[in-house]
Amino acid sequence: MKLLSIALLCCTLCLVSCSSDAGSGEYDEQELVALRQEKDAQFRDSDESPIPAAKRSSFKGLVYFAPNAEYAVSAQFKESSRADTITMQTSKDDLRKAVRIGTFAFTVNGKNCKLAAYTFVGGQDENSYFVPFTDLTSGHETYYAGRYLDVPVQEDEDYVLDFNVAYNPYCAYNENYSCPLVPRENNLSVAIRAGEKK
Repeated sequence: MKLLSIALLCCTLCLVSCSSDAGSGEYDEQELVALRQEKDAQFRDSDESPIPAAKRSSFKGLVYFAPNAEYAVSAQFKESSRADTITMQTSKDDLRKAVRIGTFAFTVNGKNCKLAAYTFVGGQDENSYFVPFTDLTSGHETYYAGRYLDVPVQEDEDYVLDFNVAYNPYCAYNENYSCPLVPRENNLSVAIRAGEKK
């Protein structure tokens, strides 16, 4: 339960720091840098950090792409016409039920893209969409299994997807965690050089 608590805390920090910009199209580099510093401090100092305890004293912080406003992209959200429940694989071979809520359509690096948004069956967070993805950096510059976005739910269909806050699953740091794997429909054929690196 404690492990879940820190995961929720990190997600909450992402949501709090980004929620004011999520639908406005504004980009705040100072806020992003402060968020990264706060997350690094938590990973280094918290007893519930995903960094193995033996490595925390030498932990110098996560590795990130430089902040880049071009990766805070306008996106149009289209809600699914019916609730479509899927089975999501995980890194530990246990299965998780998720509902495909809708799809974000956007353009990045001149390429039209789509990403499905999900909520987990029985999940506690109804205020954000879970948007996992892989891209052409996966396995090279970024974690091979992909990265995640938590997108605050809003009433308007016009969103901003800020890939600068894309983060690695905890299993990237510690194999004891079970992390959802990216569904094939969310494999992007473009390089997203923003957010956390491997």
